[in-house]
Amino acid sequence: MSKSLACLTTVLAVAVAAPALAQSPRGSASTNVAGKQLAVDYGRPALKGRALDELLKQLPPDRMWRAGENQVTTMSLDGDVMIGGTKVAAGKYSVYVHAGEDNNWQLVLNKDLGVPLGKIWDKAPDNMKNEPWPHLDDYTKAIASQEVARVPLTAAQSSGPADLFTIDFKPASMGSTLMLTWGDQAWSADVTPAK
Repeated sequence: MSKSLACLTTVLAVAVAAPALAQSPRGSASTNVAGKQLAVDYGRPALKGRALDELLKQLPPDRMWRAGENQVTTMSLDGDVMIGGTKVAAGKYSVYVHAGEDNNWQLVLNKDLGVPLGKIWDKAPDNMKNEPWPHLDDYTKAIASQEVARVPLTAAQSSGPADLFTIDFKPASMGSTLMLTWGDQAWSADVTPAK
């Protein structure tokens, strides 16, 4: 009987955890800058009536946020571009945000593309075990040495309250503007051809 109970408990744990992992929709955004494709894939957490400032208080001491929810957020570049005045080479990077005090935010690109969920959660559903997960509590210790760029983000005008976290690109005269929007706040960085 205890074997059956253990089996049932495991099945229920996976059944409960799997929907929790899938609650947030995935989002994507892309743009072309001087013929170079730039694409972002990310999870879209919802505020669900919570205040963004309250969520920010829950960040770890290094104030690093995974720029989304669930699987790691990634940025893929077909060619070199300038992001906020910083040259970023072609490649695929994980994306984090340093949510500094006084709205001093920075976009952080890292060569580390995450850790398989099965390595950090022994009850990961089979279909998610190999999905890359961001470094949640130990960014500075684990992967800060693999940073490629840390780009200042500029506080921007939000077009209206956004319950779902959104990453988007807006056309600009020299390329595009990368926009991060959540709640009534927004941040931006210019994306221009590499020099």
